[in-house]
Amino acid sequence: MSPRLSLRQAERRGLRLWPVGIVLILAFTTAVLVAASVFYAGWDLLGARELKPERRIDSTTLFDLVKLAFGVVAGAGALVALVVAYRRQRVDEDGALRDATRLHTERFTTAVSQLGEESAAVRLGGVHALAGLADDAPTRELRQTCIDVLCAYLRLPYTPESDLPDDATEARHTYLALREVRHTTIRLIRDHLRLPHDHQHSWQGHKFDFTNVAFDGGDLGGAVFSGGAVHFHGAVFYGRAVNFSGAVFSGATVNFGGAAHLGGADFSGGTVNFSGAVFSGGTVDFNQATFSGGTVNFGEAVFCGGTVNFDRAVFSGGPVHFRNAQFSGGTIDFRSAKFSGGAVSFGGAVFSDGTVHCEGAVFSSGAVDFLGSVFSGSTVSFAGAAFSGGIVHFLHAEFSGGTILFASAELSGGMISFKRAEFSGGAVDFSGATGSAPASLIPANGSPLPTGVILPPA
Repeated sequence: MSPRLSLRQAERRGLRLWPVGIVLILAFTTAVLVAASVFYAGWDLLGARELKPERRIDSTTLFDLVKLAFGVVAGAGALVALVVAYRRQRVDEDGALRDATRLHTERFTTAVSQLGEESAAVRLGGVHALAGLADDAPTRELRQTCIDVLCAYLRLPYTPESDLPDDATEARHTYLALREVRHTTIRLIRDHLRLPHDHQHSWQGHKFDFTNVAFDGGDLGGAVFSGGAVHFHGAVFYGRAVNFSGAVFSGATVNFGGAAHLGGADFSGGTVNFSGAVFSGGTVDFNQATFSGGTVNFGEAVFCGGTVNFDRAVFSGGPVHFRNAQFSGGTIDFRSAKFSGGAVSFGGAVFSDGTVHCEGAVFSSGAVDFLGSVFSGSTVSFAGAAFSGGIVHFLHAEFSGGTILFASAELSGGMISFKRAEFSGGAVDFSGATGSAPASLIPANGSPLPTGVILPPA
């Protein structure tokens, strides 16, 4: 088999082109069918019933027949030329793509080798080179490959500042240089997620795998998660803030499952900041996460859809803030979470729709507060939760709608307080709960219970 023939067959396999003979037959068949359809339509529109027979033709008619024959031949030639030109264009485009892919691969190899250098400056150049390669990638798959390498770089073993010896000046300088490279990587990811989805350099909709990454800072504020998946499973947050302030979640899944938020040596706790973020879809997942320090902040966030999941999370220290957040939809899920310390605050939040699930949660210490929250809708459910310690309080909360549900909860200790709460509607339901009713719900002067309040059975 000749090399030329092999190349043609390879092109056909790569482009999935049909053999030219079959294409020409189909093209001619299609052309004949179209011509016949046009002829039939014209015949029908003119109302013709039969052809006028001619035993002899004059020179004019003969000349018209000759022109028609040449026209048919010319049309057939044009059709062949069109098919061949189209196939040549496809082959040229494929060749250009192959050349672009080959060049991309060469640049990719160079950039990746830079990430393995000892010098932080060379690594920094490699990070920027990979980001540029992702922007110039000829296919979506090649762009994802560049993103995967950047995420893999962040997943490499990393010693946080808190683990460095106090007198290790050189090691500390090395740490600071590498931290700059890592923060630059996070910043480049953020900048590309801020771009509109239809922008040619936008990375929205791609997958980002930060599994087991050690974060000691970084800014993802304003990033837009509208598709794909972002995994923080098993990530560790040391000391410094990781910022999602102003981020928009309209799709995608952001998974913090199993992540550990640990206070750093130089800080009282790290911060993961979703302040002012907008959740209209997708999922932010803290499933089985451990909060032993640091802060997770959803202050002033807007929840009109989507889910924030703390299912089976463990809270032994550090706060989770939803202060002044607005809930007009979506779900916050603390089902089966364990509260042995720390605090979850919904102070000043406005609940007009959506659901906060705390079913089956265990409260042995710590605090959950709804200080000054406004309930005109939504459901906050502690059904089946076990209270042996800690505090859940609704101080100064306003209830004009919605439901607070403690059905079948176990009230063996701790405190649930509705002190100075105002009830003009809605419901607070302790049906089936075991233990003492919150004293703050029982009027001191023997007055009737507030509207919508159902106490546990005596």
